[in-house]
Amino acid sequence: MKNVRSITMKGNSMTLVGPSLAVGEKVPGFTVLDQSLGAVTLDDFKGKIKVISVTPSLDTPVCDLQAHWFNEEAAALPEDAAVINISMDLPFAIRRFCIAGGIDAVKVYSDHREASFGTEWGVLIKELRLLARAVFVVDKEDVLRYAEIVPEATNPPDYDSAMAVLKDIL
Repeated sequence: MKNVRSITMKGNSMTLVGPSLAVGEKVPGFTVLDQSLGAVTLDDFKGKIKVISVTPSLDTPVCDLQAHWFNEEAAALPEDAAVINISMDLPFAIRRFCIAGGIDAVKVYSDHREASFGTEWGVLIKELRLLARAVFVVDKEDVLRYAEIVPEATNPPDYDSAMAVLKDIL
C-alpha cells in the first residue's frame, strides 16, 4: 500500500487504498472486465483522450445520474476521445443497467475481480470494497490532466471542471 487517504460516505470516514495520482504524471495501467467478462486494459485506449468516470455502484441515484450525464456528453465527442465508467458492479448488472438506461456512448466496465483500477488509481474504499466517486481526464500520451476524488461519495463530481479540461486538450 503506497498511500492511504480518506473520504466520507454518508458522513462516515472511509479509507482510500492506493497512490495519490498527481496531475502531469503518467497514469498506471489497470485491467477491468467488460460486460462479457473480457479483460480490458488502459492500453486498449492507446492514442485516445480518456475521461474516466468512477462510481461506487450504478444502482444508486447519484451514480445513475453520473453515468447518464457522461453518456450524453460522450455522444458529442470526437472519435479520439473515450468516456469510460468503472465501478465494482458485476458485469451482468452493468449490462442490465446499460440496456435499461440506454447507456450506449460510455464504455462501462467492472473492477470487481481484482480491484486493479481501484488500487492502482487510489480510489478503492477499504471498508466497503467499492470505488470512490471520481473523475479523471487522461491525454493521448496517458498523462493525467485532471483528477477529482469527490470528498463525500454521495455527492456528484464537478462535471464542468472535468469538461473544461477535456475541451482544452481536444
